[in-house]
This record gives sequence, C-alpha cells and structure tokens, in this order.
Amino acid sequence: MSINTLFTTRTPLLTGISIEKKRAEILEYFVKTFDLYEQLFDAIENESAMYLKADPLRHPLIFYFGHTATFFINKLITGKILQERIDPKLESMFAVGVDEMSWDDLNTNSYDWPSIAEVRKYRTKVRECVTKLILDLPILLPISWESPIWIILMGIEHERIHVETSSVLIRQVPIEYIKPIYSWTICHSSGPSPQNNLLAVKGDSITLGKKACDATYGWDNEYGTHTADVKDFKAAKYLCSNGEFLEFVDSKGYASKKYWTDEGWSWRSFKEAKNPLFWRKTKDGWLLRLVFNEIALPLDWPVEVNYLEAKAFCNWKSEKCGQPIRLPSEDEWSLLINQAKIADQPFWEQAPGNINLEHFQSPSPVNQFKFGEFYDLIGNVWQWTETPIRGFEGFKIHPVYDDFSAPTFDLKHNIIKGGSWISTGNEAIRSARYAFRRHFYQHAGFRYISSNHSVIIPQQICETDQQVVRQCEAQYKDNHLNLPNYYQKIAEIAIQNANKQTNSALDLGCRTGRTTWELAKKFEQVTGLDFTARNIRVAVELQEELTFSYLFPEEGELTSYQELNLNELGFSHLVNKVKFLQTDFSNMKSIFAGYDLILINDILDQLHNPRHFISGIHKRLNPNGLLIVATGYDWSEDCTRIENWIGGRRKEGEQIWGNDDLASLLTKNFQLVNGPIEVPSVTRINKRKFAINNLEVTIWRKK
Repeated sequence: MSINTLFTTRTPLLTGISIEKKRAEILEYFVKTFDLYEQLFDAIENESAMYLKADPLRHPLIFYFGHTATFFINKLITGKILQERIDPKLESMFAVGVDEMSWDDLNTNSYDWPSIAEVRKYRTKVRECVTKLILDLPILLPISWESPIWIILMGIEHERIHVETSSVLIRQVPIEYIKPIYSWTICHSSGPSPQNNLLAVKGDSITLGKKACDATYGWDNEYGTHTADVKDFKAAKYLCSNGEFLEFVDSKGYASKKYWTDEGWSWRSFKEAKNPLFWRKTKDGWLLRLVFNEIALPLDWPVEVNYLEAKAFCNWKSEKCGQPIRLPSEDEWSLLINQAKIADQPFWEQAPGNINLEHFQSPSPVNQFKFGEFYDLIGNVWQWTETPIRGFEGFKIHPVYDDFSAPTFDLKHNIIKGGSWISTGNEAIRSARYAFRRHFYQHAGFRYISSNHSVIIPQQICETDQQVVRQCEAQYKDNHLNLPNYYQKIAEIAIQNANKQTNSALDLGCRTGRTTWELAKKFEQVTGLDFTARNIRVAVELQEELTFSYLFPEEGELTSYQELNLNELGFSHLVNKVKFLQTDFSNMKSIFAGYDLILINDILDQLHNPRHFISGIHKRLNPNGLLIVATGYDWSEDCTRIENWIGGRRKEGEQIWGNDDLASLLTKNFQLVNGPIEVPSVTRINKRKFAINNLEVTIWRKK
C-alpha cells in the first residue's frame, strides 16, 4: 500500500446513500489505520525496547502494540457483536489502557509479556475478524450510536488516538533503540524564532457541542450543548516557539518557585526538571528529540511542554511584560477558530495546517501555516487550555465504552485543542475534546493570551451522573426504609466467617467502594474491582482527597447536595490498605490471585459466562480460603446467554434453581460453610422511590 495514502486518509462520514460504498469506505479506513499503527512500530530496531517502560507512568510498548487490537474484540463482545474471544489471555492482559489513572495496574513485574511475533499473529487474526464483520454487519444510513458498525468505528478511532500517544512513548525510548522510518518525512525548514506579539480578539457568544445527527464520529464528551459569552482578549500571533521558551529557561524559570503553581512546583521538584522533556543540552548547544531521531533545536518550531510548564512560562511572561498572561480557555480557543472560519476535516481539499500527517511527520516552523492574522490555529502541536474537561449539558455515556471520558471529569485533566502534526481521524476534527493530566506529555505546546478576565475553575467535583449518584447513596447512606446497609452488612458477614487468614481480600463488584473499605477493617490488604471506572472514580477520589460530593435527584428537577467524608465514615486510617482497579470480570487477569477471601458482590448476573467464571474462581483463592457469593440470580438474555445462566431455567423439563446449580459448580472445590441467607439491598431512586433487591448469600470454604 502506498505510504502517501496512509498520510491523506480522512474520517468517513456517517451519512451516505449506498450501503456497499459505505462498507468499502469503512473497510479501507480500518485497513489503513491498522497498517499505519503497525508501521509506527517498525521504528523499534532493538526488540528489547518493546519491553521497556519509556515513561514510568505508562506500560511498555508491547502493551500498546497489542492493546488497540484487543480493544476491538473486547468492545465487540461487550456490545454482543461477538460471542467468542480470539485469545482470552491477551485480551485480558492488554485490556485496560487508561494507564494515567491512579487505579490502573502498572505492576509490570506481574506480567509475562508475549513475544512480538505472538502479538503480530494475534493482530492478524483481529484484522481478519474485523474485516469480516465490516463486510457482514447490517448497516443503516446514517450510522448512529446504536449501530453495530459504530463499535467498529470506535475501535478504528481508538487506534488512531494510539498512533499519536504511542509515537510520544517511542519519542521517549533511548535513541539507540530506534531507527528512522524513511517514508516519514520530517520538516527540514528552521530559522530564528519570530517575534511574537499579541493581537486583539473581539469577544462574542459561542455554542459548542455535536448533535446526535452530526456527520462524523464523535466521542461521548463532544455531544451536548455548551454556550458562553466570551469577553475581548488578546492572543499571541504564534504558538510559543522553542526560541521564545528558551528565554524562560535561560532566565532560570525552572528554578524560580514564584512562577509555578503548587502542583507545578511539586512536579518540577520531583522530576528535577530544568528544561522541556524533549530537549537535551550538549557542549555544542541544545538538541531536540523527535520520534525517530534527534536534531539541533529549531528555534522557530513550537515548544512541546506539559500544562505545568506552560503555566509557569505564562506567569514569567506576565511579570516580564506587565500584562495578565495566561493560557486560553476552551471557549476562547473556540472563538479564535470560529472567527477564522477554517474548513474542517474531512471536508478540506488539503489540510490547512500541519495536521493529519499531510505535510510533515514532525512539527514545523510556527510562522509557516497562516490563518488570517494568526498562525497554527490548528495543527503543528496540540494547545493546552486552562479548562479542566467536563461533559457538556446533555452529556451521555456510550454503554459500550462508559469510561472514555467520565474518569477524566476530576478537575485534574485539562483540555488540549487543535491537534498536532500526527493527529488523524477524530483528533483532527474541530469538535474533538481530549484531556490529559497536567504533568503528562503529548505533542503539545501552547498559545498564550492576555485577558483581564480570569478563568473560573470549580474547586470541587459535584457528581451528577445518576448511576454513580445512586450507587453513592446506596453504599454510603444508612438505614433506608429502616433496613441495614447491604454493603456494610455483607462485609460484616465476611468478617464473621473469616478464619485467621486475613492477609488479603478481593471485592469483586466494589462499585463506589464501601464494602472494600469495610473489609479493610479486618484484612491487611483489600482490592476492590469493578467493571466501570465511573464507579471506581468515587472510591479513588475518597482515597486521595478524603471527600466526594454529589447531587441527588430528590423530586423532578429538585436536588440535594450530599458530601461523603472519609474521616466521618471512619475509613481514613485505612487508605493504605485498599486499592481500586478496573477489570473485565469475564476475562480477569491472572495476577488477581492468592487471596484469603473473595467476595463475589452481586455481579454474577452481569457476566457473559458466569458458569465459566465460577468454575475457575478456586484458582484465585489460597488453601482454606473463603468464598462468599451474593447474587439475585436476575438473569437476562440481553446480558447472558441462557445456557450460561446459573439456575433460572429448565433442563429436560426440570426446574433448575440458582442455589442448586451454584452448588453443583462449587462442591468439587468448596465446602458450604453457611447459607443460603437473604440480605436486602436498598437503592434510593429519589425522595420517595426505592428499589429493593433480596440477595442470596452463601459462604464456602476452599477444600
């Protein structure tokens, strides 16, 4: 396949007339995406580099090489498009890619990483599987969220994100492990840093947010509506260049605490940073590390830094010029784009900026791509904003990927806008909204502005997601309908039946964490696992910040403000005894083993194959370990095929009840200790409406 076609690929429209043409278009987009991603890893000359952690907060490169392929299969299974896995072990090992979250499992010593050849073979199987689905799945035009083909597009756009994020990691691998990809052409133009100056921008009202009928694929946080009145401001003509940022470095800006936020100074001190990550000083001057090679620092290219460095520069610049200098908000950046009337991807004839890989496979001078009075309004490098990401009004989560955005709504992830030279697909669309922790690196820089109006940043998260809110209320509020709190009660049952083996416990289905905390009163280490990071985020926020607030829907549009406080709950002394992780219970990693107690906490009827899950649970327990099963046997064919139900069905005309069927699966490896007993679980829906689920609890001892 011609390399040029990989560099000029555009996002397919969701609209059209011919279904067969749309199939062909999506198939081509999939194949080119798969090829582009694999080509990126051709830069690894020494295969041992695939097993290094280029960034201590990230997985080794071998994880990312496999991750994008397993994403297709895991999401297709979640969406019930596929019923059978290709390789359960790899699809578990490479599953969780939200690796900047504090609950992500980065204990690489526990992984037996596969060979590169194994992963390539697996990727080939995935390619064949997805190709067949694209050719066979029903398609209705326009393609909507509910369409099976949407999950395919989700996988493609996810892989395109990782083309960029993996290139950032490769950029951090020692240069001796890397070889150039000669068909990737870096910009060879460079010169003095242009004199930057501030240009007036007239304020106006803006409206942001995609509509459900939008013609291009979008991630959940892009939909909804946001309106704002933006005040007049001044914006830098150019992105901040390496030469302009060098003035800050030479002025000892990295050594001056007064320019840094508290968070920024803590990061700078911990990292002992003295200059941007991709710069290296030699006796002959500064060098710039690109993805595949190292060159003399081009002073007129955009500087690439994290938010904390960009913010420190703005504070230094403000002191130097006597004007209020800061980063733009998302709204201010959007106003600049609106006023420039830039054609959007995929509707341009040629990329108007250094974006979509169409011009260079590197940054380029900040004075090369002009948009009216300004340069690089899109492309070259991403632009940090002052805005922590949140959902727009009407935000909804896609059920197949419920943790794409919601875990980042923690005020710790700032939005980047505009795309970089390697941003393709959805990333190169104006409505794209991506956010990273403020200390993280991407191919990102910044444009500074001057404004007398500060950006108002909320100081506390107030959760409004109703699923999460109701879990908080059910878990942490007591005595609904004068019934005991289930999540506290089930932990008490576990502790009462535990023997002297109390080193480690596993809470499967921890949700927002109450039972995990309760178990930590007895056990030395407790791990809480849940399928959705939306729930886990509550537990992690409590663990890190000790408080969490939410708005509970009392009546109609009337809500009540609720706050959870770890001190008041009596758990603050337990923060070092618990950890919360996300996992797919249907395909759990092998590292989750060696426990003295495992609690299966009302998740059986949510699994694709609970019979398989129960049949192997003994392998995760220590000898004499305790297994507690709490379930309502609330089976649905929408979630679990009937042949995989535990009870709730007939076989050869005979009724099979859940308790009997569960016993038949467990008695080979377990002895029944206690139960069944019924424990009610109450969920408050609003001020007057409650849901009660009587869960059946049995306690088993491993033989």
